[in-house]
Amino acid sequence: MDIGFLMFVIIILLLLFFSTFSCGIDIITASTNLSDGRTLVSSDGRFELGFFSSGSSAKSRYLGIWFKNVPVQNVVWVANRCDPINDTSGVLMVNNTGNLVLLSQSGSVVWTASSKKEAENPVLQLLDSGNLILQDRVAGKSETILWQSFDYPTDTLLSGMKLGCDLRIGLNRRLSAWKAPDDPCHGDLTLGLELYNYPDFVMWKGKTKYFREGGFDGIGMSGLPAPEPNQFFTINFISNEEEICFIYYLNTKSLITRLVLNQTSSSLQYTMWDEATKTWTVYAQFPSDDCDQYGKCGSYGTCLSALPPCQCLKGFAPKSEEQNSDRSKGCVRNNPIACQKGDGFIKFEGLKLPDTEHSWVNRSMVLNECRAKCLENCSCMAYTTLDVKQNRGCAIWFDDLLDLKKVQFARQHLYIRMVAADSGTENSRGEERQNEDMEIPLFELDVISKATNNFFSSNKLGQGGFGPVYKGTLPDGKEIAVKSLSRSSGQGLVEFKNEVALIAKLQHRNLVKILGCCIEKKMLIYEYMPNKSLDFFIFDDTRRNLLDWSRRFHIICGIARGLVYLHQDSRLRIIHRDLKASNVLLDNEMNPKISDFGLARTFGEESEGNTERVVGTYGYMAPEYAFDGQFSVKSDVFSFGVLLLEIISGKKNRGFYHLNHSNLIGHAWRLWKEGKPSELIDSFVLESCTLSEVLRCIHISLLCVQQHPENRPSMSSVVLMLSSETTLVQPKEPGFLIDKKSHETISSSTKLESSSINGLTLSKLEPR
Repeated sequence: MDIGFLMFVIIILLLLFFSTFSCGIDIITASTNLSDGRTLVSSDGRFELGFFSSGSSAKSRYLGIWFKNVPVQNVVWVANRCDPINDTSGVLMVNNTGNLVLLSQSGSVVWTASSKKEAENPVLQLLDSGNLILQDRVAGKSETILWQSFDYPTDTLLSGMKLGCDLRIGLNRRLSAWKAPDDPCHGDLTLGLELYNYPDFVMWKGKTKYFREGGFDGIGMSGLPAPEPNQFFTINFISNEEEICFIYYLNTKSLITRLVLNQTSSSLQYTMWDEATKTWTVYAQFPSDDCDQYGKCGSYGTCLSALPPCQCLKGFAPKSEEQNSDRSKGCVRNNPIACQKGDGFIKFEGLKLPDTEHSWVNRSMVLNECRAKCLENCSCMAYTTLDVKQNRGCAIWFDDLLDLKKVQFARQHLYIRMVAADSGTENSRGEERQNEDMEIPLFELDVISKATNNFFSSNKLGQGGFGPVYKGTLPDGKEIAVKSLSRSSGQGLVEFKNEVALIAKLQHRNLVKILGCCIEKKMLIYEYMPNKSLDFFIFDDTRRNLLDWSRRFHIICGIARGLVYLHQDSRLRIIHRDLKASNVLLDNEMNPKISDFGLARTFGEESEGNTERVVGTYGYMAPEYAFDGQFSVKSDVFSFGVLLLEIISGKKNRGFYHLNHSNLIGHAWRLWKEGKPSELIDSFVLESCTLSEVLRCIHISLLCVQQHPENRPSMSSVVLMLSSETTLVQPKEPGFLIDKKSHETISSSTKLESSSINGLTLSKLEPR
């Protein structure tokens, strides 16, 4: 072989050899290491691990992780923060027991990361997220993470990192700022979760509280704006028995972002890399204003963006007259509390919750139980709902209330203890107790306005007798239907609260779930039903074909079960009085849910009543109610029978026209008497059904619409009839409603029979 050619091959091999070591490698094992001058690079080339010098001193070397594709080195994690290596002799290795060890030239250990588990085949890898993980990779076994850098952050929070506590292992992930721009050692600015009874994220300057985010309320932190959906990232707060933490995820992988605790500005900054300007842009910063300064206005003082910034809460005054112009030293009560001798509470809205250091929580209590718990303890100064998303839980305070701030979109109400003699307190107590008795969340108008895009026309779902219905989306992403009371509905605030209190006590899978209300504008907030209402399908020539017999029968049985719950299983016992196709909503799986309880009446031992004011919907009302004002559970049975006929036939009872009869009931009765009930069945259903099952349902419907209430079955009997093949008695003549023109005035909601998109129509309400 030519000696020149041989030398050429050797040179090429050497170049390849050294280029391999000068570029980033994928992993480090127990048989390899990482020396100064070499790097570990994530597979997508986004992050890089290696040795670096900070500032002007090239002698101090640190092991860290930085963004590889950002021109100016921005370190996001440092191993040996306060223990630099004074030359380029540093080596990172994985020892045989599965520990990470950073050594200097002398062989002394500079930094180490230990695992509680001994590894068979430890492997160190830098992930595309920027997380440095040490795993045990054994063939045939699942990979076990022994250690990861995300559990030990420095000054930076990246997408996917958690800030907060893992309660299972007692690991509290905190941020600490660099001491100086060229010194990664710990500064005195730190941010982390304080494990009070009501945990809180707090920023400290040394041993002094500097900024507080506020306790977690089920959606976010009470002192920060509500997290809003955006195209860049998704924010998540996790709070359960295993962990409490903050985490965010990038929606677009190409973005380069970070949350950095900055010692120089004494702030937590959310920054994004701008490729066009080659600079970091600050999009958010906390503290954001002077009111974020911890305890700025002292006890019982609230800070707002105005001059003077500090104001005393209602029922409090500055500690001294000299403080009238400067109330930063706090406020005192106008009248001392009397403990259990007549104290009450005033509800304060739009406040960041107080410092939770001296707090107590219970996750299962409801608000009225929380109030009673606070009232029985003379040291309790305030209480609130712990989780506004679930409308459950109790948080109470046992010390002076500190670090209050006016917050625009606060989701929690704070109830502060006051002596009853204070101005307005007694009225506030009555209002508070009335609202607590409703047992559902109270939504602020601005929250609902924002959810519905300020009630924009494109969000409008429909219009009923109650008023317009809008679709909305809450800050946590939950879709809602907002039913607003129109001025022409005739319903007052007392009646509205009665209805809300009634619905709040009803919980069944076949009843629509109410999520809350807005007292200010008399609005009800329901779960959103994506498949609208039953009438939207069965009375439309095209859409009714989407409901084959199996689905219709499923809907029939669900409505029947819902009525059984109302009549005998609920704690109130309810007569609905306005059951109709538009008041049956369908969820995403076509499960029926009875809605609209504005006309509902409660009953105790007696199962019937009488009224001089007949309200409801023409075509569904039982004759004894329409003509004499007598209603009972059998009135609902009659309405169910009409609805059953409509589901089977696809025809409306009201407005039905036949040569011999002007309503569907009469037509069904004639076909039954003539032995031709199958002619009533919707042609589409006839193709998909078991004929005997449909004929049985027609039989049941005629039993339900009999003239005399005592002949009609109970709804529990109806459910049994639907679910079995027991022999049915023969129906007697149904209750025919006479020609509608002569009795147009018997229904206050006759004109409201148009289909509602979300099924949330409502006739006038009679006080219960």
